[in-house]
Amino acid sequence: MEKLKNYIKKRKGSAGAVGLLFAVVAIFAICCAPSAVSASKAEKKLPIYCVERDDKAVSLTFDAAWGNEDTETLIEILGKYGVKATFFVVGEWVDKYPESVKALHDAGHEVMTHSDDHAHFAKLSTEEIAANINRSCDKIEAVTGVRPKLFRCPYGEYNDTVVETLTGMGMYTIQWDVDSLDWKDLSAGEITERVTKNVKSGSIVLFHNAAKHTPEALPTIIEYLLSNGYKVVPVSEILLKGEFDMDHTGKMCSPGNA
Repeated sequence: MEKLKNYIKKRKGSAGAVGLLFAVVAIFAICCAPSAVSASKAEKKLPIYCVERDDKAVSLTFDAAWGNEDTETLIEILGKYGVKATFFVVGEWVDKYPESVKALHDAGHEVMTHSDDHAHFAKLSTEEIAANINRSCDKIEAVTGVRPKLFRCPYGEYNDTVVETLTGMGMYTIQWDVDSLDWKDLSAGEITERVTKNVKSGSIVLFHNAAKHTPEALPTIIEYLLSNGYKVVPVSEILLKGEFDMDHTGKMCSPGNA
């Protein structure tokens, strides 16, 4: 840029050189403007990772895709503390364990969809996503009488097509901001520490229904939450009603607060 300025100074009176300088400066300004970068980032569609809440509401969620060893135990633990959770179940899991799906619903827990077959949704077309979701929702509704309004992506994988398709179906795509990593067979103490260290008002916590040490860790986690003033509610109750904004982290915020 400095060399260009010196060249123009030497060529005083050259309208073409002056025009060239302004053109270069204009292009540089457009390409490097922070607003252009921000606009590009804002276009990415995000699922809901957590929610703007000031009342210490949190949601405990469980993904059910394969095993069924601990479902009844989890129902008993949650029932002991009067806590309602959200279970994201795969359609094929519903096929295998309809009695467990009914037990979850009868105990007052939300039963939502985790896809029909735990596919990689980021690789699917809009039509394939919608068909997959509808198959799973049909199965859940047939057992519970309630059609799911929430979806959790298998493997946590998503793209704009996934989020936009679910939004078009009148559904929310739900992630999490606190991961227990219970699927890694962490000890009960490690699971507890991960959750209690990272949870905050508006958090959505991820567990799995067939993880080795989750039933052992869950009572301590719930007792921590309740003793520290948290209220545990299903995901549908932690979400904001009506219009909302999403910040760059996937937090669901009141309009104008993102």
